[in-house]
Amino acid sequence: MFSAFANAFRTPDLRKKILFTLGIIAIFRFGSTLPSPNVNMARISECMAFASQGDAAGLYSMINLFSGGALLQLTVFALGIMPYITASIILQLMTVVIPRLEALKKEGGAGQAKITEYTRYLTLVLGILNATAFVTLARTGQLFPGCDGILYTDELFALVTMVAVMTAGTGIVMWMGELITERGVGNGMSLLIFTQIAAAFPAGIWGVKVANPGTIGWVYLFAMIAISLLVMGAILFIEQGQRRIPVQYAKRMVGRRLVGGSTTYIPLKVNQAGVIPVIFSSSILYLPVLYSTFQPESAFAQWVNVNFAGANGTFSLPYNIAQFVLIILFTYFYVSITFNPEEVADNMKKYGGFVPGVRAGKPTERYLGYVLNRLTAPGSLYLAIVAALPTLGFMLVGANQNFPFGGTSVLIIVGVGLDTIKRIESQLQQRNYEGFLK
Repeated sequence: MFSAFANAFRTPDLRKKILFTLGIIAIFRFGSTLPSPNVNMARISECMAFASQGDAAGLYSMINLFSGGALLQLTVFALGIMPYITASIILQLMTVVIPRLEALKKEGGAGQAKITEYTRYLTLVLGILNATAFVTLARTGQLFPGCDGILYTDELFALVTMVAVMTAGTGIVMWMGELITERGVGNGMSLLIFTQIAAAFPAGIWGVKVANPGTIGWVYLFAMIAISLLVMGAILFIEQGQRRIPVQYAKRMVGRRLVGGSTTYIPLKVNQAGVIPVIFSSSILYLPVLYSTFQPESAFAQWVNVNFAGANGTFSLPYNIAQFVLIILFTYFYVSITFNPEEVADNMKKYGGFVPGVRAGKPTERYLGYVLNRLTAPGSLYLAIVAALPTLGFMLVGANQNFPFGGTSVLIIVGVGLDTIKRIESQLQQRNYEGFLK
């Protein structure tokens, strides 16, 4: 592995890409610690010291997770990459509902460029809405309940400036992610998420020790690290699991040439949906909590505070059941819109491909749907169980629901790390170097 690292830096163009990516990540981390105008950082530090950060972060767990804790400090990059992720998910879902978007998706590169442009616009709109919401929470003292004085002034111009700076930060983060994808190594947006989650690891790990003083704290600390490494290994094993459906192509004449006759396969992953169902279910469950924050006196808000207490860092059976069910439902839904058995079967039939033992056309479509449903069932349960790991960690070691080896964070860390290593390895193998994976 060390020789692979040396080979990666020995290759000039690959070294340039890696250093460019690291430079963008360094700028990104700097912006995540740079406070927005009108923010009293000294007061925020006091609020985070005396209040329970786990309780505050629990209300906004998903956005805070993807911002590396920058959300609660109201930095320039406080919103992180979350508005872009939400906009991307919305556009993907809308392609099923809106015929215009579906037509653009089928146009290839030009259509995808137009969808990307719509995603950027929607990201800025969501950035304005999110920035306005969190500036309002900071002004009213609800970002840290019972802790005031986070902002120097609540004048309109100062508040509008904060919203503009945080929204501009979202646009810059989106631009930097696209720069990494174009000129660096790996998927830019995924690497930025990876960076923010990894940045929260040291403080999160030490928080387990602090929550359990004495010798028992060290025992919990090392036990949690050991178990988390085992969980990462299990996730790595499942993430690479796939069902390969063999496909044969008949020989046919194209002009004067005889083409075809090759054998390939369709790789169907066990976790075909990735981490999207976990993100989407958390976003849905975040909405009633956000409503209860703005309308704390309503009956619905009181019900949410009682029955969805799990969002505040404590165990709640209704919250965890709702999350478990939503993840399963969203997994099936997302897989159904990202992999269309009818379209795949038609393309195979068009180019003379068939699954051995299955007739082309409708029988192939039914077969692909049958296999996909059998894979989605364990895949959805796997995602739901992994997402429940923070709750188990809270019950076992007293960590809050954002402790570093939570379900979503582990999925992202493993998935992005594996994808980045594979991309570097493919470039090394093009130059006849041995890669990372044996």
